[in-house]
Amino acid sequence: MPATQIATRVGVHRDTVAKYTGIDNFSPRPLRKPFNAGTQALAGLTGIIDGWLDDDTHRPRKQRHTAQRIYDRLVDEHGYTGSYKTVQRFVKLRKQAAQGPTDGYSELVWPAGQAQVDFGQATAVIAGVTTLLHLLVVTFPQSNMRYVQSFLGETAECVCQGLRTICEHIGGVPTMMVFDNATGIGRRHRDDITESRLFAAFKAHYRTSARYCNPYAGNEKGNVENAVGFLRRNLMVPEPAAISIDALNTDLLARCDALGARDHWRAKVPIVELFTADQQALIALPGVSFDPVRYETRKADKLGRIQVEGVFYLPGPAYHDRLMTVGIRHDVIEILDETDTPVMTFARIYGEQSTTVFSPGTLLPALKAKPGSWSHSPVRAHVPDPVADWLDTADNRSRSRAFAALEDATAATDYATAMSAAQSLITGGDDPGAGGLGMLARRLGEGIEPVASVTDLSVYDRYNTGTATGTVSVKKVGA
Repeated sequence: MPATQIATRVGVHRDTVAKYTGIDNFSPRPLRKPFNAGTQALAGLTGIIDGWLDDDTHRPRKQRHTAQRIYDRLVDEHGYTGSYKTVQRFVKLRKQAAQGPTDGYSELVWPAGQAQVDFGQATAVIAGVTTLLHLLVVTFPQSNMRYVQSFLGETAECVCQGLRTICEHIGGVPTMMVFDNATGIGRRHRDDITESRLFAAFKAHYRTSARYCNPYAGNEKGNVENAVGFLRRNLMVPEPAAISIDALNTDLLARCDALGARDHWRAKVPIVELFTADQQALIALPGVSFDPVRYETRKADKLGRIQVEGVFYLPGPAYHDRLMTVGIRHDVIEILDETDTPVMTFARIYGEQSTTVFSPGTLLPALKAKPGSWSHSPVRAHVPDPVADWLDTADNRSRSRAFAALEDATAATDYATAMSAAQSLITGGDDPGAGGLGMLARRLGEGIEPVASVTDLSVYDRYNTGTATGTVSVKKVGA
């Protein structure tokens, strides 16, 4: 049939009919993608862009040009007036053309029982205070089971404590743990990793091993990096509130267990079912738990202070110039004397702090010996106003007596209870150093509130015949 007749019958132009009747293969073909898209708008600038992209191959990956940065430089340095989309398309095509056989990622297969470990950050409300926490995340890529513990830092003590807690919770130890660049547990110098002594002891205790990712090789631990964001979004939004970090960590473990009921994104079965294979491959826990503490020797200065990681802790002036042992844990600093007898425990401070960390009760013996130093003592800020006002007006002898009574009451109970007892006595018009402070502090410590007593004077009436209660009869001897 002639093309003209076909065009008339179907209602199309004759040229259209000629176009399709001349095709002998209607098999689908790939879409054509013009490689030089946008080159007209970028005339004279493509060489500049290629030069920037070539230079990027010698720079760190995180400091290379993005399409946005190239667009901004073209506008600022070369007066480019075109659109950002044109630059974006051109850069995308150039980067795709430059890809080699070693670019991209390989899908990794993880054996059961192996784990990935990394840190993230999130805020929580601890004891009413908004606190920045460091989240230790442990994932099992084979099953995608995820666990998290929170700490105030990213030290070896934090890592070992978190791993111990998680291992005891799941009933075993991973056969291999993959870390990001030795975060918190060692130092990297080029390709060499120097582990901390504490983490090396942890591995020996649990008979496990560790491997460290190469720099910029995030794909080696992509599972845990995704888990950090997932757990932050699902467990830390809105900010959780707890009375302590320990209480928060207990809750986080329970919530991680609950997340295991979700289906695996690929296997379409509950994660906890896949996690059974991980648990069966774990190393059995030893009979004794590892104690994640680092002991170091420190010499106290003339004030009795000991410096630990840039922070001064004050066990007391009595320990000045003595060689002490310091137990460094993830949450506390323990001070021990020359015989390893515990002296004082402080909450561990992370970061720099200009003021000395101390317990007010430890300075009471020094104030007893030198009551004149009261006005400028750091203890003053930790004394309630009624007691401070009384001490301000008292003479040195009365102050010394009061500090001695407070020292004994603190030893019998604690500093806060001793101060409450002193405040109660002063409010009632009594001298806190005259006696009775220790007994009152013990009663308060036992939860026994002191009650005002009313003396019944009528019991003395039998000694004063013919007198009324409340009066005194004096009988002359020999009358």
